[in-house]
Amino acid sequence: MEDSKSTNPTRREFIKSSTRIAATSALAGIVLPHVHAAENNTIRVALCGCGGRGTGAAQDALDVKNGPIKLVAMGDVFENRLKDSYRGLKRKYGDKIDVPEDRKFVGFDAYKNVVDSLDGDDVVIFATPPAFRWVHFTYAIEKGINVFMEKPVTVDGPTTRRMLKLGEKSVEKNMKVGVGLMVRHCRARQALYERIQNGEIGDITMMRAYRMAGPMVGFAGPNPGRINDFMYQIQKFHSFIWASGGTFSDFYIHQVDENCWMKNAWPVKAQASGGRHFRDNAIDQNFDNYSVEYTFADGTKLFLYGRNMQGCHDEFASYVHGTKAAAVVSASAHHPGRCKIFKDHRIVRRGNEAWAFPQPEPNPYKMEWEDLIQAIREDLPYNEVKRGAEASLVTSMGRMAAHTGQIISYDDILNSKHEFAPGLNHVTEVSDPPVMKGADGKYPVPMPGQPGNRNREYGKA
Repeated sequence: MEDSKSTNPTRREFIKSSTRIAATSALAGIVLPHVHAAENNTIRVALCGCGGRGTGAAQDALDVKNGPIKLVAMGDVFENRLKDSYRGLKRKYGDKIDVPEDRKFVGFDAYKNVVDSLDGDDVVIFATPPAFRWVHFTYAIEKGINVFMEKPVTVDGPTTRRMLKLGEKSVEKNMKVGVGLMVRHCRARQALYERIQNGEIGDITMMRAYRMAGPMVGFAGPNPGRINDFMYQIQKFHSFIWASGGTFSDFYIHQVDENCWMKNAWPVKAQASGGRHFRDNAIDQNFDNYSVEYTFADGTKLFLYGRNMQGCHDEFASYVHGTKAAAVVSASAHHPGRCKIFKDHRIVRRGNEAWAFPQPEPNPYKMEWEDLIQAIREDLPYNEVKRGAEASLVTSMGRMAAHTGQIISYDDILNSKHEFAPGLNHVTEVSDPPVMKGADGKYPVPMPGQPGNRNREYGKA
């Protein structure tokens, strides 16, 4: 007689065994009937943070080819965002959206309710402001639920140290955790990485990264007064360093990460400059131009240029220079990368290529989900927390160098005691905001070189 475990398999066991059976039958040329009706092999997804980025991540999850996938719960601190996201997803995906009213959660405890809606091999998406990442991830670890979390995953030294420890716990529990640095899943960049590591451009001597465009979403105006200042700062999280690391961390992290990947190392220090211009009534804490010089242990440099100003030269690209030749890591956006290696250091559109990845490229936003779901179904080791935390820290290192006007080392930022927003696991809708505005209605901005700001990125308003 069979025991109860073998006659009543768990969803986790069914998902893994059905994946193995499907793979074996495909090799044998046998066609099996679909087993979707029982839904034991359906991976359920829940979304926490229903803005544009979270909704986009949910779409990428629902589009995976190695399904079936269903969205079963949603949560946000803003009800209108949840409703808008639900309507759009339901209209596009129909029956793949199974989120009744009792699985729509609003408030600061929504993340717990969302996680509690899942079990086994399900996945929760955390796309809330990055400052809350460690809070939400802690609960997912407690419940043993797989996670996809948007980047950055930390904004300062203390939260990075915390996230690294949480990452170790998630590995111990065999959780599958993806971090939204999708460029690492780009097949074109993976091919370029292998070629660079094999010496096709020689030893790397310098890297250049550009993220220059018009004004960003992080340039916010005054709070109109419909919600309190704490909720306004969460709503406009790109505008506040405590919530997101500002536009620098939230956007430039991709350029930092992809170049460090090609170098196969993290830089040991950074020096930088930056400033604000033509900001009218903007109350955010961002600079609108940054120039950072990252230095690696062997002396190699990564030069990062960021600018958000109307009417200036725009560029979105990353280049790697070696002793033999140069390569393109990003040509004009995250997708497609249009990765190339040139015969020398002349980066031209045509006529000088030694190698180019075939077009069209698979979309890395889709590939990161294909890879995560495959790892869940086949129980493969898959945990990106450590790399995500390190990429976030190195990005913060460059930001802190610009905001303080000091040379900041990797150890400086990692061991820093200054946490922008401690206690976020205990806040409510009526909590005081982590940063207060001054008498002029504006929030403190970074003031490089000012006394007392050596270890802080901004003083008091």
